[in-house]
Amino acid sequence: MVSNRGPLSFRFDDEGRPEPTGTGGGLAGTLRPLLTGTDTTWVAASMNEADRVAFAEGLMVEDGLRTVIVSPDAEAYRMAYDVVSNSTLWFCHHHLFDLPRRPRFDRRWYEAWDAYRAVNEQFAGAVAEEAEPGSVVLVQDYHLSLTGRLLADRRPDLRTVFFMHTPFGDPNALRALPSSPAGELLSGLAGFGACGFHTARWEAAFRACFADRELATYAGTGRAPSSFHAPLGPDPAAIEAEAASPAAAAARAELDERFEGRKLIVRVDRVELSKNLLRGLWAYEELLETKPRWRERVVHLVLAYPSREGLADYLAYRSEVEHTVARINEVFGTASWDPIVLDVADDRDRSVAALSRYDVLLVNPIRDGLNLVAKEGPLVNDRGGVVVISREAGAWEELYPAAVGVNPFDVTGQAAALDLALEMDEGERFRRAARLDEIVRARTAADWLEDQLAAAGARAPAAP
Repeated sequence: MVSNRGPLSFRFDDEGRPEPTGTGGGLAGTLRPLLTGTDTTWVAASMNEADRVAFAEGLMVEDGLRTVIVSPDAEAYRMAYDVVSNSTLWFCHHHLFDLPRRPRFDRRWYEAWDAYRAVNEQFAGAVAEEAEPGSVVLVQDYHLSLTGRLLADRRPDLRTVFFMHTPFGDPNALRALPSSPAGELLSGLAGFGACGFHTARWEAAFRACFADRELATYAGTGRAPSSFHAPLGPDPAAIEAEAASPAAAAARAELDERFEGRKLIVRVDRVELSKNLLRGLWAYEELLETKPRWRERVVHLVLAYPSREGLADYLAYRSEVEHTVARINEVFGTASWDPIVLDVADDRDRSVAALSRYDVLLVNPIRDGLNLVAKEGPLVNDRGGVVVISREAGAWEELYPAAVGVNPFDVTGQAAALDLALEMDEGERFRRAARLDEIVRARTAADWLEDQLAAAGARAPAAP
């Protein structure tokens, strides 16, 4: 297994000794229980000096899962991660470029691209050194897009699969990249034995890039690698255990007391540009303006923890979200009612409690590879909660039979969808909720992993 973040993270205790702090990141949290006891080797970047000391002291082994860390130069890693991965590739694949102003591919950006290549080379070198002959190598996400070609050149015996957790940009989006890096990106991906995506739509966009004559010229090939789509699912038992924990139960009791007698529209997100928080707030504002009967009868609980605060665009977006919440509360709020409750703390127990209690779950991303929250909510919700979801979220491809779909750019349409969800009669709400629960339980994270192994020729495909 190869990913930017690994299954273990460390910090120094009061005596300067490395101590584990838990799983490093959402993807790692999903994969770790599936790989425990399998003698898998996991290659990941070190996040801090404590990780490096822990690795040197042999502490990166737990329950039959061994972690090998890659330690790039700090500045090279920063440029690769912040400038290329998060400010360029993330924006490209989510179609977020502000083209009159950004991207700006200047000398410093090209230096960052060199750093991105160097980090990918370090990962490829670590994998080439560690992997036994004929090993299956599963590489996760856009941070490591170049490793396929690098591994194919160094270790052609390896069975490599790449899985993309974001959407894949269409040919027009990739054409915004400079020709040489765009070609290197596609060539890197073409080096994998197979490439996987959460939806058929993202897979089709990927293949369309290789079919595009100009991009194929950059890449030096118009032949796409084998590809597949395999949506990730949550672990029902794990999320249900979280919801039943004492901490989540206490958080649920607090929510019940605070919002008693009022309907609750919940969103659980990062403060992230693609998540579309502002249009969600504007839609709720329009609901209160045009349907005054909901005033004082509904609260919008926005649990949105900060993300990528080292990037100016994200700081500015968080500020705009906070100011928008304050303005709406000032306009519509009363002495006994705050229309919106915004909490930017990263509190998993409270988030799970809120998912168990929503009347409406709002998931309206501009573009999203999957969106696991839209699947977790129906597993723990006990109020016949309605899911209002963007048709640009990967999860829409599975949930559409029972969710309420919206265009994420249409504020008026989203306001109407919220009104529809709030007004829906109890029988219809619980019918839809039961169908969502059935859909989500039909596919788990284990199925998703099996599909990657099948793409590598190591397993039979998971049942649909």
